[in-house]
Amino acid sequence: MTQLTCQNLSVGYGGKAVLRDLNFTVRAGDYLCIVGENGSGKSTLMKTILGLLPPVGGSLAAGHGLRKNTIGYLPQQTDVQKDFPASVREIVLSGCQARCGLRPFYRRAEKQLAADAMEKMHITPLAKRCYRELSGGQQQRVLLARALCATRKILLLDEPVTGLDPKAAAEMYALIDRLNREDGITIIMISHDISAAERYATHILLTGDAPFFGTQAAYQTKFAPKGGDAQ
Repeated sequence: MTQLTCQNLSVGYGGKAVLRDLNFTVRAGDYLCIVGENGSGKSTLMKTILGLLPPVGGSLAAGHGLRKNTIGYLPQQTDVQKDFPASVREIVLSGCQARCGLRPFYRRAEKQLAADAMEKMHITPLAKRCYRELSGGQQQRVLLARALCATRKILLLDEPVTGLDPKAAAEMYALIDRLNREDGITIIMISHDISAAERYATHILLTGDAPFFGTQAAYQTKFAPKGGDAQ
């Protein structure tokens, strides 16, 4: 089932496009990696998908019951956020806020949802730890668990391994891949790691002056090195 359809989509700020004429679809269970140079509009596109920015042109349509409060989002962290003085459990539970509406407390089902998300991310033993005392890899697992509390359909991840050491990055990629393959959660991920995109993604969107969208195999065929040089 199609969850997202973009037709001749242009995204930007203040009516000025930074990325133009995108045409792609995302179906349930896809793993889409968005790659491209810095400043090519990757994060702007993600904010447009989230509804934080209006499209500059074209159309972006959500399907299959997809709404803003059914999307899990893991943004890039700031230094201030990394120093947030709350427990792991409190941060993961905060991912359930959209489910609460105006209710000022969490129900048993939401607490169980948070517990299940922590278990999936292998951070249950850290539940009472202060978030700012954790390693970078542990913090990213906490934020991914928080995003899971908001959705069982689709996760948007903005460079989730930035700043992590190779071991922690590999573990994060493996967790995301498992959510996609075993739980059927659609992944849309911004990444600078082309090798990871080619390994895990089902589809790749290349941003820039000449956007490309296609399957992982089509991307590898089109951009495979020829005669020792990248095309």
